Formats: sequence, C-alpha cells, structure tokens
Amino acid sequence: MAFDLQTFRTRALTAVVFVIIMLAGLLWNEWSFLILFMIIHWGCWREFLKLIRKIKPESYWQNIWLGILYISLPIALLLLMRMPFREIKESTLLKVLPCGIIFSIWINDTMAYIVGSLIGKHPISKISPKKTWEGTIGGIILCVVIISIAGKWSGFYTTTDWIAISLLCGVFGSIGDLIESKIKRMAKVKDSGNLMPGHGGFLDRFDSLLIATIAVYVWYYFFMR
Repeated sequence: MAFDLQTFRTRALTAVVFVIIMLAGLLWNEWSFLILFMIIHWGCWREFLKLIRKIKPESYWQNIWLGILYISLPIALLLLMRMPFREIKESTLLKVLPCGIIFSIWINDTMAYIVGSLIGKHPISKISPKKTWEGTIGGIILCVVIISIAGKWSGFYTTTDWIAISLLCGVFGSIGDLIESKIKRMAKVKDSGNLMPGHGGFLDRFDSLLIATIAVYVWYYFFMR
C-alpha cells in the first residue's frame, strides 16, 4: 500500500480538532468525561442501528442486544475505570488509565497506518484489504514501546501494567477494527458515518476502543485494583 500524502494530510488536519475535543473531555473533570462519552455512546448507537437496518431489516430489533454488548458494555467499563465510584477521591490517578487506553489506540492506529503505508505488502484479511500484517505488527510493537516508556516516565502504575495495557490495546484494538470492517462490508457501506473527513463516523473512530476497553478492564480488574 503506497503512502498517500494527501490522505495522510487530510487525516492529520481533521484529527487535530478531534484530539482537542477528546483531550478537553478526558482531562477537564469527571463531568466532561461523562458528557463526552454520552455523545460517543449515542453516535455509535445511531450508526450501529443504521448498519443493522441495512444488513437485516427484518430482524432489526432482535439484534439490539448485540449493540449492548458491542457499544454500551465497553463504554460502561470505561466509565467504571474513570469515575470516582470507588473509595478514591477525584485525582489525576482516575484520569490515567482511560487516557492510557485511548492514547494507546491512537498511537497503534497511527503507527500501523504509517508502517503499513511504507512497507505493507501482505493484507491481513479480505475484510479490510488495506490493512497489512506489516502495519499491524509494526503498530503494536511501536505502541508497546512508546506507551511503556511514557508510562514509566509518568510514575503511574508499573511498567508491566503499561506493557499489558498497550499490548492489549494493540491486539484487541486491531480485532475491533476488523469487526467493524466486517459489519460495514455486510451493510455494503464504506464508512459508518461522516463525523470527520478521512476518518468516517463514530464507529469508524471508536471501533478499536470498544473492543480494547473490555480486554484492558479484565487486566485492570484482576491485576491493578
């Protein structure tokens, strides 16, 4: 897959606005976080229901439970890791893990795109032919390296935790991307929506986060609490 400078430039410019909005919601306080992910939850559900209508309009309501598992569950788990529900007062610590997950996803996606564009030759799946093994593996490795170093420097959690978090985000985030690509292919659409030029809709932007959050929460529940 040849490196497309114009596509990369479009993705980069629109991502700047996206990152500013995301960081404001993530870092301001628990209410901004809640509002941000209420909007994301609504946007993902809206697009998911549109896709389901295109795939199986006759069994539309029978597939609602899939959306609960696919969208509502991971959003709820992310809130559990961020909101001060447990015996800990609002502090920087509550922001660290959700930010670590989201930054891992961003780094993995960006590195996978760059590596895949430069040296990618072997498609990972017919579902998403533009994604290559070289890009996927390169993205995961670079994600683990960058997040582990940043996590160690931050002083929060252990290096082992950051390696696990970044690895889980890289692997399961890639799986999440393939799952959403499969859903879009079944619905015969290119993008789930038109939230951002070059990035598609809500599901296109948060597909990796949805699946990765569940995997990271399992690690968090058993090894980090």
